[in-house]
Amino acid sequence: MDTCNRFVDRYKTGNTPWVHTDPDFNLIDMVENWPIYPGKTLEIGCGTGVEAIYLAKNGFDVTAIDGSRIAINKAIEAAKEGGVNCNFKVADFQNDEFPSGEFDFAFDRGFFHSFDTEKERKDVAGKIAESLSERGLWLTLMGNADAPPRDSGPPMRSAQDIVNAIEPYFKLLTLTVSHFGNDQENPPRIWVCLMRKR
Repeated sequence: MDTCNRFVDRYKTGNTPWVHTDPDFNLIDMVENWPIYPGKTLEIGCGTGVEAIYLAKNGFDVTAIDGSRIAINKAIEAAKEGGVNCNFKVADFQNDEFPSGEFDFAFDRGFFHSFDTEKERKDVAGKIAESLSERGLWLTLMGNADAPPRDSGPPMRSAQDIVNAIEPYFKLLTLTVSHFGNDQENPPRIWVCLMRKR
């Protein structure tokens, strides 16, 4: 089963521990403290739209995609309730076409780390780079392999996994250790990785 269909099935069964109510503090910190300026933005794997809505409220022109119609419907409803304009779409980033050079900023929270092979991650990084404008930025929040071993939770990727995947498409600007900002008592440790298109 491919990555998109795995997530679609999880939304159907309600097995979605990553769903959260407030925008991830890691995204907020990066937007407020790094040169991530409002512009055309693509959020990949947006889920129920929490981060997309935050970005739209802060002046970003957001297109947010997810493979799950259930998730997108919830995101559309949340945006309506919040009086926020976001372009939510059901889409499979791996297999659907996206305009070249369309976006200034790409964001994902737990999408990139879902790919198990180096080739898959490199292909995704290349496609994200293709969708970005010159010197566009990509911020990914992803499971960290330096965390203690565990039986469940997000995939755990090493810093080397990241570097191998993003070359030659991106220049690494910052790679820091944090944890997911979510509703869990002990959220998983993550990498916060900001890159600029080469």
